[in-house]
Amino acid sequence: MILHTPGGEIAAAESIVDYIRRMFGSDVRAIVPQIAMSAGTMIACSCKCIIMGKESNLGPIDPQFGGIPASGVIEEFKTACEETEKHPEYIPMWSIVISKYHPTFIGECEKAIEWSQQMVKGWLMSNMFADDAFPEENALKVVEYLGSHEETKAHNRHINIDECEHTGLKIEHLEKIHQDKNFQDLVLSTHHAYMHTFSNSSSVKIIENQNGIAMVQHYNGQ
Repeated sequence: MILHTPGGEIAAAESIVDYIRRMFGSDVRAIVPQIAMSAGTMIACSCKCIIMGKESNLGPIDPQFGGIPASGVIEEFKTACEETEKHPEYIPMWSIVISKYHPTFIGECEKAIEWSQQMVKGWLMSNMFADDAFPEENALKVVEYLGSHEETKAHNRHINIDECEHTGLKIEHLEKIHQDKNFQDLVLSTHHAYMHTFSNSSSVKIIENQNGIAMVQHYNGQ
């Protein structure tokens, strides 16, 4: 599966992985020619292994709400509680900051973090690390890094192939795959063909079968 995406909704990632596994089982490799950020990283973690090149990057999996990091919201709320407890005179200042959150927002942030981390941990344990001696321990190491806003600092941070390997993810190097001498060229040619089409036309969705029959949807609905 060639995977190139800036990310998206957690629910969409869960649905995509469920569909892929029902259709093709667990023996699927994610090929990341450029980036698979956020929910794209989550999908990649559901695969048997991840193929990355020198220019490939994954990203943090910490949930966002309208560009606001869920972990950052919880950190800010905890800081507010601690500071107002020690310094009651800070209450007016922090009340202005906290008042921007609706009543259930903190709980939604906590549930989103738990949901994304449990999902990725489960996928890693059931596939990539299924044959390891300590699948849960290995999965936790990956999730604790990719899911930590404190560790990764920013949701748009690019995590390169060396960092991905350091976390324990099972990575294959695109440039070193020898099963097919043309494998890298085939992957990059496919990727560039689609990216060129999307950037130089009104196409927003392309579905094509093995016989070359395609359905192309454009942004104007045609």
